[in-house]
Amino acid sequence: MKKKIKKAIITGITGQDGSYLAQFLLSMGYEVHGIVRRASFEDEQKLNNIKNIKDQLILHEGSLSDHLVTFKIFSKVMPDECYHLAASSFVNYSFNNEFETMNNNFHSTHYLLSTIREVKKDCKFYFAGSSEMFGDPNVSPQTEETPFNPKSIYGISKVASHYLVKNYRKKENLFACTGIMYNHESSRRGSQFVTKKIISSAVKIKLGIQDKLYLGNLEAKRDWGYAPDYVKAMWKVLQADKADDFILATGKLYSVREFLDITFSYLDLSYKDYVEVDPKFFRASEHNPLCGDSSKIKNIIGWKNTKSLEDIIKEMMDNEMLKYKTK
Repeated sequence: MKKKIKKAIITGITGQDGSYLAQFLLSMGYEVHGIVRRASFEDEQKLNNIKNIKDQLILHEGSLSDHLVTFKIFSKVMPDECYHLAASSFVNYSFNNEFETMNNNFHSTHYLLSTIREVKKDCKFYFAGSSEMFGDPNVSPQTEETPFNPKSIYGISKVASHYLVKNYRKKENLFACTGIMYNHESSRRGSQFVTKKIISSAVKIKLGIQDKLYLGNLEAKRDWGYAPDYVKAMWKVLQADKADDFILATGKLYSVREFLDITFSYLDLSYKDYVEVDPKFFRASEHNPLCGDSSKIKNIIGWKNTKSLEDIIKEMMDNEMLKYKTK
């Protein structure tokens, strides 16, 4: 008897996580579908992360803010798994664009969950949560039991979506899970993130293209993991016997200053000669830093982060330098 091919739908398939997840699922023999906005279809640059596997994917044009579009795509595909990674993801503490952020992040989650309930109730659902849900936590490291205390509209939208996922799991008996993901990096990291800004600027400084790098609080600390590891965790979460929520983190903290030191040292430079603190980028350090305790996912599913920050930075640097060597 021919083995059934599993079908998966990924939202945010063109992003860092979505592209790595698509690659991984293809390697596992899945039929992989992605929901992509029209603007991305018309801009090759926005499809850059999936250009090498695009011919193996089935892409559907549509907006996640349109419930009917979601319903039609799911009715056509009838997926076994759905990974909801798309979000307005830039953390803005000034609450700019709060309505758009809340609408994109919360309503899209609601539309997907309600569609699964109506169209294919046995479709497993993964929601990409964030450490920003904890915001200003009362303890560090954080566990799945730590109270949420978001301080950005992004964090608030993620908390609201998480409770929606939990509600559909309990009330509708859906296999719906949240992965509370801490910072995770790779060569595909978006340019708006401080890690990519540091990597890109360091290479430009080495090549004489840029003179200075302006940053905010160099003492701010983060829990940085490796993106390809985290997408494998997403898949593992949906293969578990029971739907649940898990923290995805390394449990190790590094400051922006340490990230700078590793990056510039790789180029035989000292960051102190090129980095200046600019008050407009400054955010005070958290009383309790965002650091995740991933004991639960390690014990139940057997997942752990595999790459050190040094190795992640090396990969990002090598990829960034390659851009200039091929020009």
